[in-house]
Formats: sequence, structure tokens, C-alpha cells
Amino acid sequence: MRNHPRLAGAALVAAAAVLAGCGGGDGGHGSLSRPAPSASAFPPAAGQPLFTVLSKASGEGPVASPNTISFDRGISRVPFGVFTPGRETIKGAEVALYAAPGASGKALGPFPARIEDLTTEARFRAQTTTQDPSAATVVYVSEIPFDRNGEWRIGALIKQGSKLKASLFPSVFVGDNPKIPQVGRKAPLIHTPTAADVGGDLAKIDTRRPFDDMHAVDYADAYGRKPIVLLFATPQLCKSRVCGPVVDIAAQVKRSYGDRATFIHMEVYNDNDATKGVRPQLQAFHLANEPWLFAIDRHGVIRARIDGAFGVQALERAVQAAIAGKSIHG
Repeated sequence: MRNHPRLAGAALVAAAAVLAGCGGGDGGHGSLSRPAPSASAFPPAAGQPLFTVLSKASGEGPVASPNTISFDRGISRVPFGVFTPGRETIKGAEVALYAAPGASGKALGPFPARIEDLTTEARFRAQTTTQDPSAATVVYVSEIPFDRNGEWRIGALIKQGSKLKASLFPSVFVGDNPKIPQVGRKAPLIHTPTAADVGGDLAKIDTRRPFDDMHAVDYADAYGRKPIVLLFATPQLCKSRVCGPVVDIAAQVKRSYGDRATFIHMEVYNDNDATKGVRPQLQAFHLANEPWLFAIDRHGVIRARIDGAFGVQALERAVQAAIAGKSIHG
């Protein structure tokens, strides 16, 4: 995997601000969710350069920034946040993304973004989330059909009343992480620590407070026998502040699907210390950021994967794919 420290740092730092929440929802029933606006509400790219498309805006305003650093050729899920110049989260904006290969490629788009609610029912909302003023509450999601590998430029047009405002992502590099396991391929066989392995001292393998109940089964024991929902996330140490919310979401979805799939929460850093590097389980999956979700069927085949933040419905769709043994992308 080729690393881009500047890009990774920019994306993660920006995501920390972009996805910062300003309060909770009303119990995780999609109150903050919004469908994508119509593409007709935004100007067509029409093969113009990206900067020409963005110049149709009346100026800069809100800032859009990605919640992931990994992109694949084909239709790729692009999660991002939107915030004011004062770094306050905007939860209900109408936004469309545009993308162009390289600095002078012809732009594609618009790709309108839906909004996914990251809140849960109150009983699944951990202290790690409720006591974190920066914990995310929404994520914007577009799907972009990247038709080639290499550098891409991505920009956003954001509606403010009758005006459009423009924002530019850092450059992204499509196909730059080919070792991350793909949908339709066999997942790596790893061991994940269980409550029994640490003598019941869950603080060694879980930074969520209170601890979640996704440490009962070793991944290796379920692999090839039962569908697995494997979530790499660190609620207390997550740079983007979305790990707490997505672990809460996994805990809520487990209530409905826990008898048909094994839910496993895997922490990110050795000894839960960010200075000690990532755990060997993440290295086996070739991951350099968090969170990541892999939904794996009973034969060990990855049927869905999600990089970055996701809402309840997105996770339910991934779990259903693993149970049915049918792959989904995006």
C-alpha cells in the first residue's frame, strides 16, 4: 500500500472538524437523514474542467471534506462532512459532488449526496459518544463512478438559499490501496481477542464506555461457519470522531441480527495506545485508517464493506448482504 501522509493527515484532521456534532438526534430513527436532492438542482458537469464547474458558485462558503482516504475504481462510496467557516457542522445542506481525473481532466457529475443519521436509540448511545462534544451526528454520502486509477480532484457545490457555494477536497488517489480486501473476495483469516482471552478485563480490548457486547466470539471460530460483521473502530481514540457513533450503531443493529450473524468490534491500536501502531488484525486487512466495516458471509466471502461513517440503514443493508450471501457495492 502506498501511503500519502499529507493526504491522510489532511483528510482525518478535516474529518474531525467536519463531522463534529452539535447535539444528538431523537433516538436514531433517521430524524437527521435526508434523501439525495435531485441532480437537476445542480449544474451539469458537461465535460468541463472541474474548476469551471465550481466557478458557477457565487463564492466560497461552507466547507466539505472527506471522511475516507481509500477509493476504488468503479462506483465508490464517498462519505464526507459539511461545516461552516467557523467549523460548525451543517446537518441539512443540499450538496452535490463533482470529480475529474487529474488536474485537467473533464469533470463528471453532479453526484447529489444523501445524509445518513449517525445517532441511535438512547439505550445504545454510549458515554463515549454522549460525553464527546465532537462526536459525529451525520455523514453525507455520494457515489462517484471512478473510471480509472490515479489522482482525482473532487469538488462540492453546496446550496445556500438560491445561491451555490463551492468547496474543494484534497486530491484523492483511486486504486491506491489494492491490498485492502475487496467485496467478492475471501476475507483474511485472523484471530480477534475475546473477553475470555483477557480474563474479563474488557478495558484491554475496548475503549467504549460502557463496554459493548461484541467481544464474545473469536473471528476465527465463526469464520466459514456463520456470517460475520467485523467492525474496526476505536471509540475513544478515533481521529475523525465517528468511531463512537458507528459502534453504537453496530450495537443497535446487533439487537435485530445478532442471532443470524456474529458481531465483532475490533479495536485499532496496540494496547489501546495510538503511539504504539495499529493492531496486527488491521495489518492483516491492510488498513491505515478507521473505521472500517466488513460484512462476511458464512463461506468467508466479503459481501459488503464500508469505509468511514455509516448510519443504521447502511449497516442493515450490509448485514443482510452477508446473511444472503449476495455482494453489494457502495
